[in-house]
Amino acid sequence: MSEMNAENDTNDVADLADISMADFQALIRKMYYTKDAERGIDGTFMWLLEEIGELAAALRSGTAADRAEEFADVLAWLVTIANVAEVDLSSAIRNKYGSGCPGCGQYACQCADSEKP
Repeated sequence: MSEMNAENDTNDVADLADISMADFQALIRKMYYTKDAERGIDGTFMWLLEEIGELAAALRSGTAADRAEEFADVLAWLVTIANVAEVDLSSAIRNKYGSGCPGCGQYACQCADSEKP
């Protein structure tokens, strides 16, 4: 976590103006990895699905604050699974999307609407 003081284990993300994906993944690992590893990928995936359901409900009828909280929860659980699976999300994102859309290679996707991207 490059922006965080390694000497202080009580650092609060709220002190940061911005947080990178790498820092967020490291923060989640530091806070939860032992529990997450014990739960495993399958159990953790079930928690992610529950959070996705809560996000769906917030998108349908929640407040802006509800939506923001649920997006954060979904991202945290996705990062948790990546940690347990030993996937560096920053590298994965850079490798897949760093050169543009994986379908057409453009930074402003030009894929047909019928295609996945």
